[in-house]
Amino acid sequence: MLDGKRVAVVLPAYNAAKTLERTFAEIPHDIVDDVILTDDGSHDDTVTLSKSLGIHTLVHQRNMGYGANQKTCYTEALARGADIVVMLHPDYQYSPRLVTAMASMIASDHYDVVFASRILGHGALAGGMPLYKYIANRAPTITQNILMGQQLSEYHTGYRAWSRAVLEKLPLDRCSNDFVFDNQMIAQAAWAGFRIGEISCPTRYFAEASSINFARSVTYGLGVLEVSLQYRLAKWNLRPNPLFAPE
Repeated sequence: MLDGKRVAVVLPAYNAAKTLERTFAEIPHDIVDDVILTDDGSHDDTVTLSKSLGIHTLVHQRNMGYGANQKTCYTEALARGADIVVMLHPDYQYSPRLVTAMASMIASDHYDVVFASRILGHGALAGGMPLYKYIANRAPTITQNILMGQQLSEYHTGYRAWSRAVLEKLPLDRCSNDFVFDNQMIAQAAWAGFRIGEISCPTRYFAEASSINFARSVTYGLGVLEVSLQYRLAKWNLRPNPLFAPE
């Protein structure tokens, strides 16, 4: 708990058995009140391991998608009384030790949303991010910042913290069940005027870390640009979009 606020860490998991224990071990349990894992139809021992670690575990009987996984995570965290929810990938790509810093930025009431950025500083390339992925990250981010009027260092991190007020207000049911969910959620938060902060985060790239294939990456890249364009057109009142609640 931080400043009287209950902190939950949610782990959207898919075939994470090889990295889950390392991730869980580095979560700062002294301030985290609840850890929730949603398994999205894994084919390995993710569920068995999660339960053995004492993690509150939910299971999708079939693969429903990364966005659907997060929806389940957030719904459960709110139902269990979380005031601050930190979404952390259980693939050990991001440092769980930053949960305290991210949650504190929200508990202090300076921010409503906090992203752990691989781009701030030199964390991405130093951590082994391939150069082509770095370029593929930076180019859309520049375009997205222009279209959405933001100044974020990246839109594609899998490490995010949200206040309860944000999660209760955003119409997440209108978002995709696939990977573009992340960017739709950011666009909704920006649309609603929530205060977004960032923190530099080291990252790790290794065989067990999750990634999507080239074809899915292209689909995702086009999808995030579409979300930003939809945002801009809605702001200009040229094309209303159901992703965004009325201001």
